[in-house]
Amino acid sequence: MSRELPIGLTPPDWLVRNLRAQPAPVNWPAVVRAAIALSLPLAIGLAVDRPGYGALASMGALNGVISDTASAYRLRIPTIAIPQLFGAIGITVGALVFGHGWVAVAAVTGVALISGMISTIGAVASVSGLLLLLTSVIGAGLPLPGEWWMAPLLMAGGGLLVLALALLAWPLRSGVPERAAVADSYRAVAELLEVGGSDGGTALAYDAGRHAVTQSLNQSYDIILAHRARHHGRSPELTRLLAQLNAITPVVEAAPAARLSAGPLPPEVPAAVRHLASAVETGYTGPIGLKLPAPTTDTGRAVDHALRHAAEVVSNPDVDPRGIDDRLGRPAALSIRAARALRGVTLSAASWRYGLRLALCIGIAQALVSLIPVPRSYWVALTITFVLKPDFGSVFSRALLRALGTVAGLVIAAAVLAEVPRGWWDVPVLFLLAPLIPALTPRGYGYQTAAITPVILLLSDVLNRQGTALLLPRLGDSLMGCAIALIAGYLLWPESWHTRVGARLADAVQDTARYVEGAFGPDPVDPPARARMRRGLYRTLSAIRTEFQRALTEPPPTGRRAAAWWPLVVAVERIIDATTAARVRVAHGAPPPSTTEAMQVARQLRELAEGLRQAETLYEVRTDLSGPEGSVLEPLRQEVAAARAIASPH
Repeated sequence: MSRELPIGLTPPDWLVRNLRAQPAPVNWPAVVRAAIALSLPLAIGLAVDRPGYGALASMGALNGVISDTASAYRLRIPTIAIPQLFGAIGITVGALVFGHGWVAVAAVTGVALISGMISTIGAVASVSGLLLLLTSVIGAGLPLPGEWWMAPLLMAGGGLLVLALALLAWPLRSGVPERAAVADSYRAVAELLEVGGSDGGTALAYDAGRHAVTQSLNQSYDIILAHRARHHGRSPELTRLLAQLNAITPVVEAAPAARLSAGPLPPEVPAAVRHLASAVETGYTGPIGLKLPAPTTDTGRAVDHALRHAAEVVSNPDVDPRGIDDRLGRPAALSIRAARALRGVTLSAASWRYGLRLALCIGIAQALVSLIPVPRSYWVALTITFVLKPDFGSVFSRALLRALGTVAGLVIAAAVLAEVPRGWWDVPVLFLLAPLIPALTPRGYGYQTAAITPVILLLSDVLNRQGTALLLPRLGDSLMGCAIALIAGYLLWPESWHTRVGARLADAVQDTARYVEGAFGPDPVDPPARARMRRGLYRTLSAIRTEFQRALTEPPPTGRRAAAWWPLVVAVERIIDATTAARVRVAHGAPPPSTTEAMQVARQLRELAEGLRQAETLYEVRTDLSGPEGSVLEPLRQEVAAARAIASPH
């Protein structure tokens, strides 16, 4: 019979959250690509009696596997190729300063500063910064075979092998990932309508469904609009997909109204949305017969009108690109975005803080191993590179998971290095170990570390032939790197001890006040502008959710403070929903509210935002909202009053 642990032995919640594996499906194509891309270069190197060259190319393939995160074929080119370019630059810089003492320390520290700063630009830049620093550390700490230009050439070749494998099916499956993304957005909306318009749907389930819709739409718009920025509207397929994404927006806007309505939605409504999703995914352009009951309420008419419009768009094979409105705004040309990013990085205080923080830790590590004889000391800086990437989440939790993951990875590496003969046996072992990287990475950072560690150690052993003598020094180096990251990158920076949820939430509340004014104020904005405002708000709140989850993995008191903000995050999302629902009801026959009534709500939201900015903990505010009975803004007033009550200390 099982017994519960005594109170004193029960692990704290923040530790349990850190160690819990995240549920994620296995990306089998990425698993196969990793197995082939990492083992094939090593096999070729052994065949031509240049195992060191093969190991370098396999390291480049490892970089490509780390970068291989995009689902759409067009996006795989920049997400894999651009980081390989930065990796080639990093290995070149590192190789040129190898063995030059303090020159190498200064060079790698400077690279760390640049890496940290460019990581604030976006996802591709973040991985590029990671590989820039990662490869420069390897080049400066590990003797590489061949001329100085051979290492970047081989590593770039290994990364491009991953890209080539990722693009193999493009001619046969062109457009399939894009259609699948849009279809998944439709299905997420169907789930939201089902849980929101049913008698059994709980508020918690509806909140989860709304967040799933936000994430799905974010991903779909990112894919489609990024492509249109390069095609400038000339691609009929992308234009049609964008029109289909825009067409589901009115259905999303009607979902809050359905949630607040008196009766549940007919089951035919979510079924119709799933039917449209299947048509989008298959590219069907024939007539779509929707079996919808006749609407009897304002909400029912809104849902019916939105669904029939979506069906017309989905079934239309020819879409005029001039008539398509990019609801989030079409991205600017690549050169313009690059110039904006460069200007933002150089002028941003946050990017300088991140860069200096990373450079300080790398500089300390490089200086320390220059003064103290540490065998293969590059592993210390490698540990810091992974732990202290500022956009990767909690430094504290990553240091903890890095240490635990390294121990698990060393156990696997010990078995391999002790029992497997060197030479051709390395190829099948690498073929079996490499797939673990894409399979375990979505599960969490500790799992990723456990998968990457034996692969890097195996490839390092091909280059220096130290065998099991690598293991204990690697453990000591990892623990040293984690200690430097925790002290110089976490404890010495007061901002690490505070959650940033409150400040970001205050900005979101301020933007919500503008959204209310844009919907019902004296100068209302047009529907496309409202859609952009609402999508921007949900995107911001999605980022706040991510920051909230990061803060929960911090030890007390940071994690405890973050948990106090969660009800207010949900309350702000419901305020946005209530505003959207009121706008939908007015558009389908309900009496509009007065401007004074709307401005009163906006003023209360601004007061709430100001209160949130004035304290680290929740700030006391008044809750004296009132208005005419039967107004479409009555649910909105209730949500605002609830939010202000949550913000008051209990």
